[in-house]
Amino acid sequence: MDPRPASDPTEPGERIRQRSQWVTIVIVYLGGVVAAMSFGKFASVGPVVAEQLGLSLSQLGWVISAVTGVGAVAGLPAGYLVRRFGADRSLVAGLVLIAAASAVSTTAGDFAWMLAVRGAEGIGYLLVTISCPVLILRLAGERDRGTALSIWATFVPVGLGASTLGGGALGSVLGWRGWIAVLAGLTFVMAPLVWTRLPRGAGRQAAAGPVPRARALTWPSVLAASFCLTALVTIPVIVLLPTLLIDQQGRSAAAAGAMTSVISLLSALGGLAVGVLLRRGAPVGVLALFGLLAVPAGWLLFGGDAPLAAALTGAGAISLVNGYVGALAFAALPLMLERLDHADVGNGVIAQAGSLGSLLGPPLFGLLAGEFGFPALGPVIAVGMLAAVGLLLLVGRRAARPLPSAG
Repeated sequence: MDPRPASDPTEPGERIRQRSQWVTIVIVYLGGVVAAMSFGKFASVGPVVAEQLGLSLSQLGWVISAVTGVGAVAGLPAGYLVRRFGADRSLVAGLVLIAAASAVSTTAGDFAWMLAVRGAEGIGYLLVTISCPVLILRLAGERDRGTALSIWATFVPVGLGASTLGGGALGSVLGWRGWIAVLAGLTFVMAPLVWTRLPRGAGRQAAAGPVPRARALTWPSVLAASFCLTALVTIPVIVLLPTLLIDQQGRSAAAAGAMTSVISLLSALGGLAVGVLLRRGAPVGVLALFGLLAVPAGWLLFGGDAPLAAALTGAGAISLVNGYVGALAFAALPLMLERLDHADVGNGVIAQAGSLGSLLGPPLFGLLAGEFGFPALGPVIAVGMLAAVGLLLLVGRRAARPLPSAG
């Protein structure tokens, strides 16, 4: 990994700090975790919501995926919006919008109302997921940027895990509306906390240079394509794992849910591993090769009458790869930018690609499994990950070369 980042667009008085502000980075990270908790808040109370609102399983699926759908459509435009209004203000606005939408959803009485509110929540979530890595990039010193961004990439599994545990405990006591109200309050509290911790005055917002041209987004788009392919073939594994464990392994729904929860948290370990390896100077191209672990893992999981231990090992390896490649994408993005102040638009490209893969993957895998059986999914994972790793190897070659100046 070349130690030189994309050119710093600021003058000495505005130069991005060389000393990492870890306390503020952690608070910004927690803002992302809280947003991810809202993203997954129906994981543990979905059946109750469906019963009380009279939703079909399909409608419940749309309610859950609406947040991802917004990102799949509007990621790049949202990147330009964040650039226009500033990452700090966009982050706070996103948290407030999520909190307000969550509060309104406690009064929802039908599918249309809930879907509209989740769409608004998706806009807030997109603003948060683009703003947070931009701010972390500014707050981290040059040596710590890759590590800080790879840690940031764990916010989704950590948030989903916390939401699953919290929703299960509080939802049973307060009901699903009470649980969502608690989460809305937590998000409202997070917004001013983040705002007060961000640098004030001239340091609050880095000086923005010219709007990036299409050519400047070529390499971020290659990185985003790799991330999209990875999400396309790894996210569905977690989604379909409970069904596989129930249908092929004969496990109860409760046991399958518990196993899937543990497996999904492994993706956070993958993200942390990237941070450690980047800190030790491992090149991006070498790190990319770990993604190939998903190929044998897919055959192990979906290859036929695999014993439970083998199936869980394969699923765990794929979950690790999901978090690992996601973290590598965020960490490598600064090396693909012509200027560091292009990070907002670059993160918009990454967010849109990841959301698109997450949105299309589950229905694609469900269709293939329904038509051809679970063994058909092994080759799909192999093809997708070989292509994703191939793109990452190109990214690694780019990262190893001197980067252009800001000009």
